[in-house]
Amino acid sequence: MAHKSKETDVSSTSSASSPNVPTFYDPSKESKWTRLGLNFESFKRAPGVTAGQVVAGGNNVEDLEKIMADAPMLQQKMKPRHLQMIAVGGSIGTGLFVGSGLALNTGGPGGVLIAWLLIGIMLVNVTQAIGEMSILYPVSGGFYTLAGRFLDPSFAFAMGWNYVFQWAVVLPLELTVAATTVNYWNTGLPIAVWITIFLILITIVSLFGTLGFAEEEFWSSCLKLFVVIMFLFIGVICICGGGPKDGAYGTYVGGRYWSDPGPFAHGFKGVCAVFVTAAFSFAGTELVGLAVSETPNPRETMPAAVKGTFWRITLIYISSLTIIGLLLPYTEPRLFGGGGAAASPFVIALDHAKIKGIPHFINATICVSVFSIGLSCIYAGSRTLTALGETGYAPRIFAYVDKSSRPIFSIMAIMAFAPLAYINTVAAGDIVFKWLLAMSGLSTLFTWLAICLCHIRFRKAWELQGHSVEELPFKALGGVYGSWFGVILVVLVFIAQLYVAISPVEPLHGAAEIADNFFSVCLAVPIVLLFWGVGFAWKRTFPMKASEIDLDSGRKSWLTVEEMRQYRAERRNAPFFTRVYRILFSN
Repeated sequence: MAHKSKETDVSSTSSASSPNVPTFYDPSKESKWTRLGLNFESFKRAPGVTAGQVVAGGNNVEDLEKIMADAPMLQQKMKPRHLQMIAVGGSIGTGLFVGSGLALNTGGPGGVLIAWLLIGIMLVNVTQAIGEMSILYPVSGGFYTLAGRFLDPSFAFAMGWNYVFQWAVVLPLELTVAATTVNYWNTGLPIAVWITIFLILITIVSLFGTLGFAEEEFWSSCLKLFVVIMFLFIGVICICGGGPKDGAYGTYVGGRYWSDPGPFAHGFKGVCAVFVTAAFSFAGTELVGLAVSETPNPRETMPAAVKGTFWRITLIYISSLTIIGLLLPYTEPRLFGGGGAAASPFVIALDHAKIKGIPHFINATICVSVFSIGLSCIYAGSRTLTALGETGYAPRIFAYVDKSSRPIFSIMAIMAFAPLAYINTVAAGDIVFKWLLAMSGLSTLFTWLAICLCHIRFRKAWELQGHSVEELPFKALGGVYGSWFGVILVVLVFIAQLYVAISPVEPLHGAAEIADNFFSVCLAVPIVLLFWGVGFAWKRTFPMKASEIDLDSGRKSWLTVEEMRQYRAERRNAPFFTRVYRILFSN
């Protein structure tokens, strides 16, 4: 077969010749203010798809116009730098900077490292799987849409609504954490004032749609990465005794706190108890699977984003938590259940070191991080809700996308949960927040489980329908075995949580207290099962056979085995250092 590979930029193609294809919309013909979302015209419904995604078309492409029309309503505004930084630094926030403090107190430095390392290994496989599928299918809704296709529409319904509510509940939590973090400086202002300020800022940035989120994520991720790297250097110096002489690290520290009080706070049970905290700190890693539908050329940009996740897990999480475990004992009083800066081990360690100014800089970065995660809540929740609307599992109003590429009603629905943050200003707020968090506590694990199962099912359908893995523009590092490994780890984490829910770290007294603890840990499980049942009762759908699964809708790579072999042969002829760079950071 003659080689005929091409990549077609479909944004300039007209659909006039094919009346069955939706009208293509060209946003570049709108005014600058409309594109930015700053005038009334920008709020009007977009008249059609932009067809702005590159189609990798070879000899398999028969109806290019139809493929172009089968695209998300959302515009492709994200640049490669945006996607890469979302993958590398996007989910660094409360879980790492604040949650790791309570985790250190519960599990000890050894327990923290084990939990984060296992969840990190699982996340590498999850991101590899979602990378393989989303490059081929950069569809609206990411894993939710793929779950409806490869698994079961009722299960997808449960996963989609579970994901929406997960982010809707985390939004008021992040607003509260941001407000309490500011109180590190003893401003004297009520927490409600700071909640309002952060809420206004998030609303303003959200008005700029995808571009506002992407730019904020890029610059905040740069700041977070800079701060963590700076902390690693300072931490190593302090461990070696190079800190100020009047501080806690003026003499050699080494592994002192691993000997006394020891590496594990509550033994095996303590290790089990910190798995959810570790999972929470990685929540949002799967956002690249949602964002890929808003990038022009996923085949070019997604591999770098996927591989960036590995480096974030290795260099940012594992390294920084190792340093924290060497700098602080798990008996440190300020770690005991505090919130905001009061419980951040990063701030506590630098306070002990008595390095002037740096704790304030770290705390300011925590504020930015929490603000960034708040924006991620709106982005992830609204995009998934829009996909639910497009597939008929939510009211059609949520499928509305305006000319500035904002799913405006979906954004409003997620932001409607933000005022729940004010509940924390009253005495009963802690109780309400505990149950809101219980609803979302294990949600992210269900998401990762769904992604791995989708990948397993996709590979099965791909094989049964006569395709070869050589056709794939990006192949998951561990293949289907990596996804099975991810499934096993998720199940083990669920078992660990069930164990600590039944037998918690701190002994409980009375049936009411035991039941309260159990459901505060495991409430997400019956909620997901309820959603699943509602989805089935509503639509009465069943999983399709692997041989009947639709592998063409939304597909943007149609290259044959011969074309992909030639492409990879050309890549192998590159200089040695270029090949090494591609292996580590690209495709």
